[in-house]
Amino acid sequence: MGFNIASLWQAPEINPVNGKARSIPIFNPINKYGRVFTFSWLGFMIAFLSWYAFPPLLAVTIKKDLHLSQNEIANSNIIALTATLLVRLVAGPSCDRFGPRVTFAACLLLGAIPTALAGTVNSATGLMVLRFFIGILGGSFVPCQVWSTGFFDKNVVGSANALTGGWGNAGGGITYFVMPAIFDSLVSKQHLSAHVAWRVAFIVPFILITAAALGVLLLCQDTPTGKWSERHLAVQQNLQAHGIRAGIVDVPGAITDRKVEGGVANSNSGDEKRMEEEGGIAKAKHGDYDHEARMDEQQMLDTARGEVVVKPSFKEAIHVVFSPQTAVVAFCYFCSFGAELAINSILGAYYLHNFPKLGQTGTGRWAAMFGLLNVIFRPTGGFVADFIYKKSGSVWSKKIWLHSLAIICGCFQIAIGVLNSKSHSTMFGLVAGMAFFLEAGNGANFALVPHVHPSANGIISGVTGATGNFGGIIFAIIFRYLGVNYGKTFWIIGVVTIAINLAVCWIKPIPKGQIGGR
Repeated sequence: MGFNIASLWQAPEINPVNGKARSIPIFNPINKYGRVFTFSWLGFMIAFLSWYAFPPLLAVTIKKDLHLSQNEIANSNIIALTATLLVRLVAGPSCDRFGPRVTFAACLLLGAIPTALAGTVNSATGLMVLRFFIGILGGSFVPCQVWSTGFFDKNVVGSANALTGGWGNAGGGITYFVMPAIFDSLVSKQHLSAHVAWRVAFIVPFILITAAALGVLLLCQDTPTGKWSERHLAVQQNLQAHGIRAGIVDVPGAITDRKVEGGVANSNSGDEKRMEEEGGIAKAKHGDYDHEARMDEQQMLDTARGEVVVKPSFKEAIHVVFSPQTAVVAFCYFCSFGAELAINSILGAYYLHNFPKLGQTGTGRWAAMFGLLNVIFRPTGGFVADFIYKKSGSVWSKKIWLHSLAIICGCFQIAIGVLNSKSHSTMFGLVAGMAFFLEAGNGANFALVPHVHPSANGIISGVTGATGNFGGIIFAIIFRYLGVNYGKTFWIIGVVTIAINLAVCWIKPIPKGQIGGR
């Protein structure tokens, strides 16, 4: 069946076991799936805008006001990424334990406080300390993706994650327009000095972050079936409502069929009565099943066994973190998102170095294009991944797509670095080409993540996201020590990207024996 444009606003068909949507009602924020989708990308976009609010003003205005050296600016970029790495490592298990909605709102509110304090900075040390705590906002990516994964089924989860991640990442481009525009307005229309204007400008992202966090807490829910703490009970009730006798406990793989003899389940009368009551509760909740997808009994049981997120034990967490499949998505994200973060931090300065006549505002606008292209390019990576998965029926197709994008991206990065062009058309064209394969690669990566260890989606999302940040730190350090020799760093990133992807391309996408995620 082809794409139905009405699915963009109609109530979606749902998975009868976990309640996940099988289409994305992008233009229907009244529907609970559309509402969660909206707050996922909007909350992350505002977080990203605020996280990267300093670089657009850092190269000229803040540098002059605080008397910063180039190394101090580079160090502040690195420190901002370090905090995010730590937060993402914590946010993953936090999502599995407390739920992504609460974790998301916590990241936003904690990051809003240092954003409001931006105006108090008066030294290089103060700038670094403040940017460290603002880096908490970057950790919101993990609950954004886990929340999206929890509401959209595996036939569209790649597209949903790519859209929320891509539109959210666009905040890194929007901030290059917004922050200079606010600053210019305060100087020209409010007649504030540059010293005061850049400080006042940070009140705007503070207000936006706080509003987004309150929207997440007050207008949305944890899971399609209700409270995070009751997600396993909801799955069991849905199975009972469809006449499937199964017991479920809070560990992976613990859902087992009950043997039936003579049409009666092998259980005592109390258990049987409880099961019937649970089935009645589920039927009362759902009413009729007009919007349910058709699934046979085995498909329902496999979904319940392998695709319900559990509270992670230390042993389970270690197993997920150090599995080869986690290494694939993590190291690929190290290359793609790591490069994006590092490039976002220096692209305005790189353009200013090669094209000084464009000035701070002009180079900022061209640098903004790199981030804004996420609106189209990252979702494209997820859309294509879902399409080829649907056609092939194999997760290998998503993995091949991911590595293909990365290797071509590496070639573009090498070309940018070697040419180090002083021509507007050549430089901007190469960066746009790199942006497609880089950002589509990010989308393809988180189209693959939900298939790997789906019962520990928070952990694997956290590790993958944190590794991406680690890549950003490593590449930012290289930019820092090579100074204004930006081209050399670009081709180094390209070589690293190609080498890492070739090294992990042979690993199977799903662990042997895994039930869910196929």
